[in-house]
Amino acid sequence: MKRFLSATESTAALFLLLIALLTAGNVVLRDLFSIQIPDWFDGTKQLQGIALFWGIALATWRGSHICVDIVWEHLRPPGRRVMDIVATTIALAFLAPMAWMIWVKVGSTGGQTTSDLRLPLTWFYAVGAVGATVAAILAAARLLALARRRPPEDEEHLASELRASASGTEAGHGS
Repeated sequence: MKRFLSATESTAALFLLLIALLTAGNVVLRDLFSIQIPDWFDGTKQLQGIALFWGIALATWRGSHICVDIVWEHLRPPGRRVMDIVATTIALAFLAPMAWMIWVKVGSTGGQTTSDLRLPLTWFYAVGAVGATVAAILAAARLLALARRRPPEDEEHLASELRASASGTEAGHGS
């Protein structure tokens, strides 16, 4: 699980870096040489969408979405756990259909391309759709961890439980 989360973090960071490099590169070229990078604006919009979906995946796993904790802070640990389960269930209820609809959008882009370089938008949409799918998977994994009374930060235990459930055995029994 640590590797999966690390890969998700690296993917989100890579796309944020690409946005910064593309924007800064375009500003320098425009100011010094009066030229622009082709498709820099379309590119940054697409890269921002990709980074957003991969970032949502991480925020979902960590439970670190922007939230108002007025009620949560005044609850005891069992109440906090219930509230976390309800919130994660609602997040999953939105993320799973969203991921599905983004894949539908990937399939319906046809021959749409960027304006200058004519890069197919399907490539960008597909990488974003993978990020949205990862967000839904991590929401389900967080819900599983909370339901089993394990904090999602206990990644090693969750990873062993996921491996055990995939192989059809219970964690700690015969594994």
